[in-house]
Amino acid sequence: MEAAKTATAEIKARGQLTIPKKIREMSNMEEGSVVSIVPVGDSLVITPKRIELDEARRQLRKLLKASGLTIGVLVEGLKEERGELFKETYGTKKKM
Repeated sequence: MEAAKTATAEIKARGQLTIPKKIREMSNMEEGSVVSIVPVGDSLVITPKRIELDEARRQLRKLLKASGLTIGVLVEGLKEERGELFKETYGTKKKM
């Protein structure tokens, strides 16, 4: 991530803080992103919180359950998608 100039922001009545757009873009943060806030002395360090593996697994299970798909069907669909993407990117393999 490239360095940014210091930015100022105002804390609103409900405790909300708007992170300036340029900083959000540099940090790949978008609406709904979760951040970690760490107090360090009289300062705060705000960093994007990345989804941990266990949380990603829980979210994947919820999505599978809601969609009615099985892991097998999902994996087969991914294989098909990868195959199509490979063909689009590299074409079909010529036999010699």
